[in-house]
Amino acid sequence: MPTLPHSPAAERNQGPILAVLRGLLGAEGRALEIASGTGQHVAHFAAALPGWHWQPTDVDDAGFGTIRGWALQTGATNVARPRRLDVLDAPWPSDGEPFAEPFDLVYAANLLHISPWPCCAGLMAGAARHLAPEGHLVVYGPFIEHGVPTAPSNLAFDADLRRRRPAWGLRQLDEVQRTAQAAGLQLTQRHALPANNLLLVFGRHR
Repeated sequence: MPTLPHSPAAERNQGPILAVLRGLLGAEGRALEIASGTGQHVAHFAAALPGWHWQPTDVDDAGFGTIRGWALQTGATNVARPRRLDVLDAPWPSDGEPFAEPFDLVYAANLLHISPWPCCAGLMAGAARHLAPEGHLVVYGPFIEHGVPTAPSNLAFDADLRRRRPAWGLRQLDEVQRTAQAAGLQLTQRHALPANNLLLVFGRHR
């Protein structure tokens, strides 16, 4: 068992997510991870995609030591120092010098359902500011889709989230798409992943 703080869910889903990223991304590039949490994803992806430079971030710097620890444990040397970033802030990141170079990938996992709804607009607007012209915004998590039955486990999860914090909850995919469109982004790919989660790929309007 790892000695670092870890998320069992991140450990389970990092493999399926990486499989999609491998088919989406080129051999090298710059990636910005939003809401890195424990840092397991960024460490796993960086070790598997050594041609990519990864910038982890989180709204709270309390977990930065864990993010660095996971990168060291996986041997990934292409992970930058974590930066504090609240998606509602502009410019990004929230502290220090703004990002000077565009990113080929902005990645956010399990963010939208455990943050207030305005964070969706903040994520889309920030990604639109910082993505390279051909870059991708990748968003992973559970969603509710019009005309698609929602898994009972996701309905129970949504109810539990809203009991804990009324501003949280699973988001309607069509509302997420409208928010992306308002920022100049469009949904280009939808991947169904295990445990009733989706991986969504957004790019700039053509």
